[in-house]
Amino acid sequence: MDLLHPTGRPRVMGVVNVTPDSFSDGGRYATSEAAVAHGLRLLADGADLLDIGGESTRPGATRPVVSEELARVVPVIRELAAAGAVVSVDTMRAEVAEAALAAGAMVVNDVSGGLADPAMLRVVASAGAPYVAMHWRAHSDHMTDFARYDAPGGVVAAVRDELAARVEAMLAAGIAAERVVLDPGLGFAKRGEHNWELLADLAPLQALGLPLLVGASRKSFLGSLLGPDDGPPRPVDEREHAHAAVLAHLTRLGVWGVRVHDVRAARDAIAATVAIASREGSG
Repeated sequence: MDLLHPTGRPRVMGVVNVTPDSFSDGGRYATSEAAVAHGLRLLADGADLLDIGGESTRPGATRPVVSEELARVVPVIRELAAAGAVVSVDTMRAEVAEAALAAGAMVVNDVSGGLADPAMLRVVASAGAPYVAMHWRAHSDHMTDFARYDAPGGVVAAVRDELAARVEAMLAAGIAAERVVLDPGLGFAKRGEHNWELLADLAPLQALGLPLLVGASRKSFLGSLLGPDDGPPRPVDEREHAHAAVLAHLTRLGVWGVRVHDVRAARDAIAATVAIASREGSG
């Protein structure tokens, strides 16, 4: 399976959070058994790959120790890979990435783009694995302090330039460009308006010439959009209809992949969008 080869639709990355404090599922899959069962359900629903993570990156989250993160993800990766899943490990730590690849993971999804652990790029280069590098400025416990984009071009120009700098670092470390996927990092050191601005203008990021993965699923900017003006955001599990509209937009833009929690709903939204696009102008 050539993960980075175009397919005519975004690849669907199903999220498996093996954490007790995830924003999206509240620790529902914190045990290995529950996480594996959930991963198998996502595969049955049509996930192209599964993203296994053992560290919550919600705003304000504190980091687990390395041994705890390893204990969370490695058994789940081993079982799901053995079941035939294409597995991505969601980690910022080189040690976890190395162990995950040894357990059967094929992709490293690093939300820090190599900034959190200086050894990450070396590990990825040595393994020859595809590498998803996200735009990132700081760890979750203080990332909101860095949600400022006051320079000319605003958030779009800043994300483009900072990702371009990370690509240079990856290439210098020996990671081949054809193995790199970029992620604009919706919700990471970004306020709601920043996320919408990025979604409305991804072309400068696509102009970097590398595939894009976008993760909007269940994020707070959707909840804020849908909630009452003077009330709380729409609950996490009631944001899927708005997310389907975002997926249709991303499908039309030709992004490489989308990171989602509800795989079946995502595949449905993508299929309908592709069906319409394939018939446009035929009448």
